[in-house]
Amino acid sequence: MENNRNFFITIALSVLILTLWQVFYMNPRIETQRETARIEAERVAKEQPAAQPGATTPAQPQGGIPGAPSATPAAAVETRTQAIDASKRVALDTPSLKGSINLTGARIDDVSLKGYRVTVEPNSPIIELLNPQALPSGFYGEVGFVGNEATGIVPGPDTVWTVEGNATLTPATPVTLTYVNDKGLTFKRQIAVDHEYMFTITDTVTNSGGADVALSNYGRITRFDKPLHASTYVLHEGLIGVTGTEGLQEIKYSTIEDEKQVLPGKSTDGWLGITDKYWAAALVPSGKQPFQPRYSYFDDGRPRYQSDYLTDPITVPAGQSATVETLVFAGAKEVGVINAYEKDRQIRQFELLIDWGWFYFLTKPMFWLIDTLYKFLGNFGLAILATTVIVKAIFFPLANKSYKSMANMKKVQPKMLEIREKYADDKMKQQQAMMELYKTEKINPLAGCWPVLIQIPVFFALYKVLYVTIEMRHAPFFGWIHDLAAPDPTSIFNLFGLLPWAVPAFLLIGVWPIIMGITMFLQMRMNPTPPDPTQAMIFTWMPIIFTFMLASFPAGLVIYWAWNNTLSILQQGFIMKRQGAKIELWDNLIALFKKKPKPAE
Repeated sequence: MENNRNFFITIALSVLILTLWQVFYMNPRIETQRETARIEAERVAKEQPAAQPGATTPAQPQGGIPGAPSATPAAAVETRTQAIDASKRVALDTPSLKGSINLTGARIDDVSLKGYRVTVEPNSPIIELLNPQALPSGFYGEVGFVGNEATGIVPGPDTVWTVEGNATLTPATPVTLTYVNDKGLTFKRQIAVDHEYMFTITDTVTNSGGADVALSNYGRITRFDKPLHASTYVLHEGLIGVTGTEGLQEIKYSTIEDEKQVLPGKSTDGWLGITDKYWAAALVPSGKQPFQPRYSYFDDGRPRYQSDYLTDPITVPAGQSATVETLVFAGAKEVGVINAYEKDRQIRQFELLIDWGWFYFLTKPMFWLIDTLYKFLGNFGLAILATTVIVKAIFFPLANKSYKSMANMKKVQPKMLEIREKYADDKMKQQQAMMELYKTEKINPLAGCWPVLIQIPVFFALYKVLYVTIEMRHAPFFGWIHDLAAPDPTSIFNLFGLLPWAVPAFLLIGVWPIIMGITMFLQMRMNPTPPDPTQAMIFTWMPIIFTFMLASFPAGLVIYWAWNNTLSILQQGFIMKRQGAKIELWDNLIALFKKKPKPAE
């Protein structure tokens, strides 16, 4: 049964390795590529004209949402600045955002995030989230109306609005736009913005004609490009929404490209949009009128992805007015901000804009704990270390029981060897005698598996938190770790930067992965070497394998693992000493480096 115990531990570690390799492993350089994708696209645009879409797309079959307007400029744009300057705009300036509102279509298509940069460098460009349609990275939000012959021409993608008074949109100064059509309808749009990332669009339609009219309100988030590497096993990126009875819908770019359109049932609340790893743009339709949500991919003229909605007709009686309010979110997916919007604005399950995953019951408490400790300690790295101590304390009774059982097994090893020798030719009696010994000594032979198995869900929850929450992005630790969500940038193969050699990605074995490997090696050497040669070889190579694998993982995760191993070594040593069991660490280290005797001839 001693072999069985080692076998089960080996199986647990093997499963963990396969899980890490198949589900979580990825090239650390992907993050830089994804975050600089738009910058690279603009660089390409300087070398060749931006892709030109075809003529105005016909109305879509959902029920009248007008297609994207013709984006063919008088002269091909080469830069983002040129694309912005090509139309009249209202400036946007808040503590979190900068940019402008396009008066053509009253489109929100120029939004940059003041608080976030592309890299950790202080002079790195800030994140450009929404961009004009003429650019390859076109990405915008738009709200308009669908009318009929009785309503005349209503505001849509080509409508040029007139701005009243103040021409700068700030949290303290909303802007008002107006448009009067040929049928006596006056559209007055007030655009307000808060200190974070939410726009409030209030449309008031006044009917000065002699008959009632009916028109529908629409909104859409449209995107012309997609991330270089979207929707990994760990994270959803693409079209997303919570509407109707379907609840959360996450539609990958590849899925919508195949299906062309996903049409959920009608809804009276909820939201929909397009999400990236750290950023998102989303619409929250008015709850006063039922609406039809839709997720689409259009390949006519210029391919694009779109999340949109269309309300049921809104009646505006003659001589009266009707008001529709739409919320537009465009910003960073900060946990506190998202949760506040869900509560204060009463947006159904808006928290799901952050991909907590299936194991949200682990990842959300893990984030809450780390974030709470960060507020006291002022450093997310220290918060991770403190979290590890708390988690170890929570599982202390179970780990104690496990280590005690392991210590007791060491004490009865002489009796186990006697049983093996006595029943060497009768495996059945050997197993029965072993079971009787375990029962007499009150030993659980599988207890050694628990410390490993407990660590797997905690490891997963921490990995998910580090990977999906923007709070961890560019969060520094001490020394050379400037981003806990990125791998350790050092490498032993250039002596940690002392040699002027650019180390290939697969050889980036930094200081913290090495520390983690050493602590894992010491922890495994606390126990006797397995008698089975195959198991002994696996246990010997396991720390080396993990060192190479975790080298490409977020530094915060590797720091957690190294610290957890250190605490486990101290805890196991303390318990073994109290139980009177011999600590095998020193003997195992001596045996490892001791010259082996030559086999007898």
